[in-house]
Amino acid sequence: MTAPSVLNGLSVDVEDWFQVGAFETVIDRKDWDSLDCRVERNCAHILDLFDAAKVKGTFFTLGWVAQRYPAMMRRIADAGHEIASHGWDHARVFTLGREAFAEDIALARKVLEDTTGQQVTGYRAPSFSIDARTPWAHEVLAEQGYAYSSSVAPVVHDHYGWREAPRFAFRPVAGADFIEIPVTTAEVAGRRMAAGGGGFFRLLPYSVSRWAIRQVNLRDQRPAVFYFHPWEIDPDQPRFATAPLKSRLRHYTNLDVMAAKLSRLVHEFRWGRMDDVAAIEATRTPARIAA
Repeated sequence: MTAPSVLNGLSVDVEDWFQVGAFETVIDRKDWDSLDCRVERNCAHILDLFDAAKVKGTFFTLGWVAQRYPAMMRRIADAGHEIASHGWDHARVFTLGREAFAEDIALARKVLEDTTGQQVTGYRAPSFSIDARTPWAHEVLAEQGYAYSSSVAPVVHDHYGWREAPRFAFRPVAGADFIEIPVTTAEVAGRRMAAGGGGFFRLLPYSVSRWAIRQVNLRDQRPAVFYFHPWEIDPDQPRFATAPLKSRLRHYTNLDVMAAKLSRLVHEFRWGRMDDVAAIEATRTPARIAA
């Protein structure tokens, strides 16, 4: 049994197959325009999938992608989905520094808003790269007028993670209304496990994700935050043989079953845009007490 009163956050991190963190050491940014861009056709598939389930979601989109595919962006916005920022070109926050980060998110936001005519109030860091090393990132987002971020993974992981962060929405900037909504984790025997989508959803049995979302909805009475990428529903994408074995296993495994699993998920739970989830969570998240 699910908790139908709980609105869960459905999100898509809009980037192409060659822009992922797993390939950042083997595919140079200067080569991106020469590669087979598949994000437009994959997003069209996602829009059809969401429409069939009658759900709305948030598309955290790279400015680089929005600049090249304005018609796709307008189609997403016109369908009633939220447009939010995923930064400019998938640079991890801890590689930028405060000033470069401010420039990155300002440029991405301008392109997204100019392209769609939709105000951008949400942000997700590439590879969930806001962590204990970058406490200033939330401050910059608040300074630029963002309402929320969904950029923290409160787990231990070899690519990302902020283990000490809260599992649910919190206010990271003293005196600001801005909130952070971490991606979903579940508790197993007193330990946290990632349960918010992406590779974990694709690689593990569907029953694991169903159990985790039910735990969050029923036991914790909080929304789950789920994410995936357009390339994850594309089993025909190019194979990059020179990538490390671990990266190839993570990236290419179970691409052929992802769309069917997603269809099942969006029909089984109650889903909505991240800005709607943020508005609800803001009413229950206490102000941060300055140290």
